[in-house]
Amino acid sequence: MTKLHFIFDKTKKSQIIKKKILRNYKNYSPYNSNFIVVAGGDGFMLNVLKKFYKLKKPFYGINCGTFGFLMNKYNYSNLEKKILRAKKTIISPLEIVATNKKNHKKKLIAINEVSLFRQSKQTVSLKLNIGKKNIIKKLIGDGLLVSTPAGSTAYNLSVHGPILSLNSEKLAVTPISPFRPRRWKGKIISNKLKITIKNLDIIKRPVATVADNIEVRNIKSLLIKINKNIKISLLYDNNRSLFKRILIEQIRKNTK
Repeated sequence: MTKLHFIFDKTKKSQIIKKKILRNYKNYSPYNSNFIVVAGGDGFMLNVLKKFYKLKKPFYGINCGTFGFLMNKYNYSNLEKKILRAKKTIISPLEIVATNKKNHKKKLIAINEVSLFRQSKQTVSLKLNIGKKNIIKKLIGDGLLVSTPAGSTAYNLSVHGPILSLNSEKLAVTPISPFRPRRWKGKIISNKLKITIKNLDIIKRPVATVADNIEVRNIKSLLIKINKNIKISLLYDNNRSLFKRILIEQIRKNTK
């Protein structure tokens, strides 16, 4: 028996869909369901994934937002059959330990990306280590971003980072408006490596980190790695898999 748990955001479109769906489907609790169905935009989906990933249930998204890269197009007819026939994609998030200027540590996860940003008019001054190697002694600019393959077509692409194949086992490390070193365009690295980013001037050049949509301010350092022990199952209609969407974005970027 298929047991669905539905989660709807508060937008008008999502609430209209909610009324139609709940007339014909029982809304099981997330703990007793087989699937979690999320109606909203990409940001809402990220929030739901972080809240419920420990249940180890597959997630099926219905797009009620603007872009809907993580979502499927809404089609009420045969919704249950579409979910059962959907193609599964497994992703693992970034795990981040953020240390602030008072040496307080906060653990975060990021499905798309984690960025480190200036939080004042002053540019950032950052040191970047990848594995045991120092890659950049001092990065001056607006910030730095680390992206997963699933997030490489989002903010990472907007700051001219590379698009990563979903099965590449790579991460993209991309500078945000770099001033020095001016010609450094970033780096594609193995997702087996740990990344350490240190703020070289905490007082004069304060920085904030954003893990998808969660912000922590006054950062002293970040330790970033992929957590392969966390496996999140995303479901996509057969004609619109996440792999195909990333491939389409790669083609678009290369033909510009």
